[in-house]
Amino acid sequence: MASERALVILATGAEEVETVIPVDVTRRAGIKVTIAGLAGKDPVQCSRDVVICPDASLEDAKKEGPNEVVVMPGGGLGAQNLSQSSAVKEIPKEQEKRKGLIAAICAGPTALLAHEIGFGSKVTTHPPAKDKMVDGSHYSYSENRVERDGLILTSRGPGTSFEFALAIVEALAGKEVAEQVRAPLVLKD
Repeated sequence: MASERALVILATGAEEVETVIPVDVTRRAGIKVTIAGLAGKDPVQCSRDVVICPDASLEDAKKEGPNEVVVMPGGGLGAQNLSQSSAVKEIPKEQEKRKGLIAAICAGPTALLAHEIGFGSKVTTHPPAKDKMVDGSHYSYSENRVERDGLILTSRGPGTSFEFALAIVEALAGKEVAEQVRAPLVLKD
């Protein structure tokens, strides 16, 4: 299986489905995933009051890199916290510089905008975040459920979490591994 590494940045108010499904699916592919708590290693309250325990603080997780992918879940408050964090800003900037994959789902892509990541890329978001993403012409917008443009991978929301996660697996470990992971999930075609 894969030997790649993934960093999932978990902020208070993150959408739990968009956090847990990508973590689960990428781990099924053998990808080493670190859930990094933006505010430290303490449990994080997500958007629907599910509490997730990070594997490490973001500060400690940064020392473990490099990662083949950095994942930013959505959720309104979660995305806002990612967008306002100077600690978060340097991670996708460094990832972009080293040509690593950056994946964001739902409102998560608004953190890309806030930190000026992937300008010129085609992106998708949760529908209410569309106007923010197209304002200023920094991105072209797609209505696709998952959109990959070079090293920027985006998706629409909780209902696209499996597709998003499998796109990450395919980007890191190949189509064959993604199919091997997908089959036992019994997803609808």
